[in-house]
Amino acid sequence: VGNSSVLTCPPKSNITMVTWKISPKVGGPCTLGYRADQNKTDRTNCSDSMNWKFRPDRDPALEIRQVGIAHEGHYTCEVVATEGNFHRTYHLIVLVPPRLTLYCDDQGTPMCKAAAGKPAAQVSWVLESNSTPKEEGHDNGTVTVLSKFTAYSTNVTNTTCVVSHPAGNQSKSIAC
Repeated sequence: VGNSSVLTCPPKSNITMVTWKISPKVGGPCTLGYRADQNKTDRTNCSDSMNWKFRPDRDPALEIRQVGIAHEGHYTCEVVATEGNFHRTYHLIVLVPPRLTLYCDDQGTPMCKAAAGKPAAQVSWVLESNSTPKEEGHDNGTVTVLSKFTAYSTNVTNTTCVVSHPAGNQSKSIAC
């Protein structure tokens, strides 16, 4: 989320026509088109964040700027060239890194929160703990995971929360 993404088409010489057909999970479909004989581009229902990366006659790649969860979906490039018709389909999944917070609750117990990640983060502790994380789903598809540290022994002073996620791993330490 927040980055730019470039989706490429099959590279062909003598391109006659290129069409990007986009079916996002949220909102209606959109298309970007290019016709070589008229040197003309066309767009239907596409947001400003989606456009040709370069000139479509040179490189028909699609660029999505400031990728958001709403961009998830299917992206198909259709290239018509003298040697035939070519397709390439992408299924775009957007990862949202969770926000990690580590704090001590009212009883002095370490609490680790991985907020609004997509998919849900895995939360663990460096010192062995028999905690069961709680998950809370949000309307936008993100998930918050909350884990309470429960130590096997009582002489634990400092512990580390580890958040594992496809968008990157994080850790923080705390002494309660």
